[in-house]
Amino acid sequence: MSSTEQRLQDLRNRKARSEAGGGQARVDAQHNRGKMTARERMEMLLDDGSFQEIDALVEHRCRDFNMDTNVIPGDGVVTGHGTINGREVFAFAQDFTVYGGSLGEMHGLKICKVLDMALKTGRPVIGMNDSGGARIQEGVASLGSYAEIFFRNVRASGVVPQISVIMGPCAGGAVYSPAITDFVIMVDQTAHMFITGPEVIKTVTNEVVSFEDLGGAMTHGSKSGVSHFTASDDESALALARELTDLFPQNNLERPPTKKTSDPIDRKCDALDTIIPDVATKPYDVLDVIAEILDDGAFLEVQADWAQNIVVGFGHLGSQTVGVVANQPKVLAGCLDIDASDKAARFVRFCDAFNIPLITLEDVPGFLPGTNQEWGGIIRHGAKLLYAYAEATVPKLTVILRKAYGGAYDVMSSKHIRGDYNVAWPTGELAVMGADGAVEIIHKRRIAHARNAEQERARLTEDFNEKFANPYKAAALGYLDDVIEPSETRRRLARALDMLLDKEELRPARKHGNIPL
Repeated sequence: MSSTEQRLQDLRNRKARSEAGGGQARVDAQHNRGKMTARERMEMLLDDGSFQEIDALVEHRCRDFNMDTNVIPGDGVVTGHGTINGREVFAFAQDFTVYGGSLGEMHGLKICKVLDMALKTGRPVIGMNDSGGARIQEGVASLGSYAEIFFRNVRASGVVPQISVIMGPCAGGAVYSPAITDFVIMVDQTAHMFITGPEVIKTVTNEVVSFEDLGGAMTHGSKSGVSHFTASDDESALALARELTDLFPQNNLERPPTKKTSDPIDRKCDALDTIIPDVATKPYDVLDVIAEILDDGAFLEVQADWAQNIVVGFGHLGSQTVGVVANQPKVLAGCLDIDASDKAARFVRFCDAFNIPLITLEDVPGFLPGTNQEWGGIIRHGAKLLYAYAEATVPKLTVILRKAYGGAYDVMSSKHIRGDYNVAWPTGELAVMGADGAVEIIHKRRIAHARNAEQERARLTEDFNEKFANPYKAAALGYLDDVIEPSETRRRLARALDMLLDKEELRPARKHGNIPL
């Protein structure tokens, strides 16, 4: 064998060792847990044959605790780039078969290199997390690499889309990188996220809790709001990551991709003419309204199990990617509360960062009352949503379906905070509050002195409804651009969106605003 052939064989052996990860026994253990290996995940995420690996031969530099006798090329994370439906992305996948996927100095710097290259080239980043946490043997060098990753996540925020797929443990400081990214997908039963584990919690607070209840996918999907999507297995999680990437532009300087549809842009939505109940307090499902309006009725709901009194998600209108924010009358009558405000504000800011037009469907009786809400800071949290809408410069289209009461009317992309196209259905009610409450305040003395208080209250309530519980006063003042028939909603919104696609709106120069966090 010639010298050149020996060198080639040496290279192949080194690459083979890197690809083998922690060995077949650990690969089998990963499969027995119902989990794919890092390389299998990478191959499934990206288009066939498109993956180009980076840093396959990187090794750790730790020489303490006998780590110098256990050196595996790649250092527990697979990094590189490839394509999703032909569009370039960067990705990394932590390898649990190598040192438990623990993050050491070089492991972290590999991820940093991917983030740096994504920022330079304007490409999305998808991270697949499956790690036991910081590599204890490397001490502060491990913590330093975590911080280097966090810094890059922040720098890339709003510049390129960042998606985190949690496919195993993600504990301690490791959770903050996914928390900074735009979307978190968790695999049910196998993914866990927490700052401190069950044993530490038991020691410190004497609480007994399981891994799943503390930081499982259902917990973060329904209670904390940390996770945006819950997937049943690795394959479903990766398919969802691909779907999300298809919706977004590759960076903040591009428009979102369009999607062909055979759904006529002028299709009438006859079902919407009768969807609002005759009784004002009776709920309906706003998801039915969304399905009628969007292309082919397709809607990808975000954080579907958390703060269900507001609905957010993505779809297409006239082939254009749009973000939808809608009050849900089925839950808490569609009131805005702390969690709903946070959920919608975060979504609005993402859409604005990546040039995705916003459609707001409004049926809101106000902010949720109660001491828990007030003491929990509903003023501050509600202000986040107000801030997000006011700051957004993407096309903003608002349809008032029914109630638009009080400060919540202002917050939900009203004309006053620069909504571009604001319309209402004839069932719209724009007022400071509902008729019952308003009459009790305005006509308290008259009702008290009436011969028949109930009859007088009913008469005054009916009179208030005729004067104010409709959209026409707002239309007369120019606060609405039109009052439309519900069946015309899709056509009117699509036409307005087409008109607004080239919208430009400048804001005063500043380093950044101070959102009420």
